[in-house]
Amino acid sequence: MPKYQLSELARQNLLEIARYGDKNYGIQKSDQYRDKLKRQFEVLTEQPYLFQSVEHIREGYRRCVCGAHSIYYRIEGDGVQIMAIIGQQDITKLT
Repeated sequence: MPKYQLSELARQNLLEIARYGDKNYGIQKSDQYRDKLKRQFEVLTEQPYLFQSVEHIREGYRRCVCGAHSIYYRIEGDGVQIMAIIGQQDITKLT
């Protein structure tokens, strides 16, 4: 069964998204948004080639837009590794 893993940076990104969402939109809306992101992670595992390659940003990376964020990931074996979840196209956070 395909699966996904989060890099340490992606875990940090999710925590930042949670803190920001809880503070600015309330816990319920924040939870709903993170659930939406997690459902998109599952889609990535099922159809990893559906989304565009962004080799010009980083070799092997692909990008999927979900809500206000871009999910950057790599295909690895039978799953994907979520590398970063970045809002407002701030690709400087990929490092």
